[in-house]
This record gives sequence, C-alpha cells and structure tokens, in this order.
Amino acid sequence: MRTLTKKIITLTAILLGLVGLSKLSTQTVKADTTWDQPVLTLGTSLTDSQKQGTISTLTAKLNGASYKTITVDGSTLVKYLNPSGSTFTTSSGVWSSALIQKTASGSGINVEILNYNGSNNITTITADQYKNAALTAGVTDANIYVTSATPIDGSGALAGVYAAYAENGNALNQKQVSAAQEEMSTLSGISDANKNKDGYSDAQLNNAVANAKKEMAEKGSNISVGDITTIVNNQLTNNGIQNVITNNQKQQIINLLVTIRDSGALNSDSFKEQASKIASNIKTNAQGIFDKLNTQENRNTLQKIGDALGNFFKSLFDTVSSWFNK
Repeated sequence: MRTLTKKIITLTAILLGLVGLSKLSTQTVKADTTWDQPVLTLGTSLTDSQKQGTISTLTAKLNGASYKTITVDGSTLVKYLNPSGSTFTTSSGVWSSALIQKTASGSGINVEILNYNGSNNITTITADQYKNAALTAGVTDANIYVTSATPIDGSGALAGVYAAYAENGNALNQKQVSAAQEEMSTLSGISDANKNKDGYSDAQLNNAVANAKKEMAEKGSNISVGDITTIVNNQLTNNGIQNVITNNQKQQIINLLVTIRDSGALNSDSFKEQASKIASNIKTNAQGIFDKLNTQENRNTLQKIGDALGNFFKSLFDTVSSWFNK
C-alpha cells in the first residue's frame, strides 16, 4: 500500500508540474522602466510644415503622453549605417522619422508604418523588414512607428531607432547594427526581385528568417554553417517559398545569418523569445497568406507533436493502470 501511495504522489507531482508549465505563459510581465518617455526622431530635411505633420502623425499613437525629440541628420546615417557598406554623407537628406516606445518585458517588437496624409511614403523597407533588423541590432520589447512626409526608402527612420537607444543610454552593439543593416539590404533586395512572382510575399520571407534566427538561438552561438544551411532550407520549405527563392538568394540568406551569428546577436538571452514573437506577429498580420501554407512538412511536424503527446499520455495511463492491477 505504501508503494502505491508513493506512486500516486509521484503521479500527482507530474500532473502539477504540467499545470505549472502551462501557467508560465500567462504570468504578468512588468513594464520596462529604463525609458521614462518615448522618443520621437525627426528627419532634419523636413520643412516646418512637414515637421508638424510628422509629429502629428506619430504622436497620435501616444494619446497625449509626453515624449522626447531628437533630430536625425546625415551624420546619424553615416554613424549607424555606413559601417555596413552604405554610402551616406554628412550632407545626406533625412525625411523618414520614427517613434520608439518601450513596452512590457516579453512583449516583443512591433512595427507599424503610418500613412502621411493618406499615403505610405516608405518605398523600400517593409514593416517586417524593420522588425527583423531591429531584432538583429539588439532592440527588444518596443513599439516602433515609422512615417515619411515624402516618398523615401526609410533608412533615416532606422538610423533614428538606433540613435534613440543611444540617447537613452542603451547604445546598441555596432557589429549587430551593421549586421542589421546588411539584413535590411539583403531582404529588401530579395523581396524586390520576387515581388511579382506567384506564391511569394515579403511576409513569408521575413517569417522564414525570424524562425531561422529562433532555431539558431536554440543551438547557440557556435552553430555551424552546415546547421544554418539546414535551417534555412527547412524554413523556406515551411513558408512555401523553396521553389521561388533562387539558389543565389538562398545563399545570400545563409551568408546573412552567418554574419548575424558572428555579430554576437545570439548571445542575448532574449533573442530567441523576441524572434519567436516576431514570427508570430508576422503570421497574425498576414494570416490569409499563411492559412494557405499547408505543406506536407508542416503537416508532418504537427503530426509528430501530436503523436509525441499521445504516446506520453498513453504511457502514463498504462503505468497507472499497472499499479492498480498488481
């Protein structure tokens, strides 16, 4: 009887452990207190009228809350973007602007491109590309809003994000910033080359890259190029673009992820979590696209998970039954 009692106690502990694990995902997170106010970055090339329009567009998200303002000029572009190969000068113009608002720990990176007077004037960089670049650069848990008074690629807003972190004493690692800028260039180039192809979307590419980063973080900073290659192949397949992306473009993605590995980005404790949240956010915002991705590999993965859970509970049931049959 004592033996049976001990086994029942053991079973109870297992079940309580499973309940405890399920509760971890619902714990309340505390707000990030390292920033006392959101930061608004303004391109120095804006006219007075455009400046007021930009401020109105971005601060509408704050519902009257106070904020800091910094100016982004050609020198800012040179400082943060040129180390990765950009060719800005101190006299380069800046129109795209951003608002960076720190959020609760564990909430992830959210990016929204806001229309200026009814038009999306960010011509090159997509919201998902901003998300992935911010993650690589070391940004965590933030709402980032971007707009421009005139049609422009959006680099000024990205440099503004980096400058805002430095302004708040959270200067980002330059190797990661350079990797992020390379990422922006690589992904925007691939998306531009494939934008008119059936079965392709920027969301699929950026979801593949975000999930690849997550898998890389799980393996650690010493992950091999071979493992990265395998991860890229799997993620392109999972996202349904394995037959759209060319071999050269796939190699560009692999080279990019190797650069991200070498930048030290994977050393961050929160990198995997942030990457996972970005992937989830991308899927939510483009649900119609991902609903169509019912690949055989995805079905196999879900089946394996279901089989594993089924086998676990069957084994548990058989074990308990054997205790009472003795």
